[in-house]
Amino acid sequence: MKIGILQTGHAPDALVETSGNYDQMFRSLLDGHGFEFETYAVLDGQFPSGADAADGWLITGSKFGVYEDHAWIPPLEDLVRAIDALGQPLIGICFGHQIIAQALGGLVEKFEGGWAVGRVEYQQDGQTLALNAWHQDQVTKRPEGARVVAGNDFCTNGILAYGDTIWTLQPHPEFSTEFVAALIEKRGRGVVPEAILDAANNGLDQPLDAAKIATFMADFLKKERA
Repeated sequence: MKIGILQTGHAPDALVETSGNYDQMFRSLLDGHGFEFETYAVLDGQFPSGADAADGWLITGSKFGVYEDHAWIPPLEDLVRAIDALGQPLIGICFGHQIIAQALGGLVEKFEGGWAVGRVEYQQDGQTLALNAWHQDQVTKRPEGARVVAGNDFCTNGILAYGDTIWTLQPHPEFSTEFVAALIEKRGRGVVPEAILDAANNGLDQPLDAAKIATFMADFLKKERA
């Protein structure tokens, strides 16, 4: 099964050598599930020929806001709508979560409650799901038909599902503890309030559910659909 990775951001140059770029993180996260991957760096104007160029799709995170004026954002929204119309499986992470919501009629804003950085717990069907997060923007209004799968008091729309073909999440299952620790130093200082960064650093030794989410993502992409 071919998965098209729509890359909307680049990892900081200082971290690429040790952690890989964002598309490589997802290749590692989903390794062992039999996928073939092709990366399309849409932020650099590299788009697939169409929604049928892959069997399933994944949109990465980004330092950009989905509401910002970038030439590649409108065609990415068009591609999201085309993938949706074709009924292909689509997963969005952080920026991907937000651009899918925006493309399908939702609203994304810079959240007045501020930043979420590091290990964050989400409630899903009475159970706790812990993943690394790094965001200030949030989906503040869900598109029609989107349902909440998981969230918390800070981020109500933490994980959204649209029918059985689109599944999106605000946190980053692909971000390792080591990467977040480095991101705090390379991208966080001077941008995110120090108290939030310090709290994130203090929680880096706590367990995460990234492996569980990776298995779910793989199963979601591969499952039989009518």
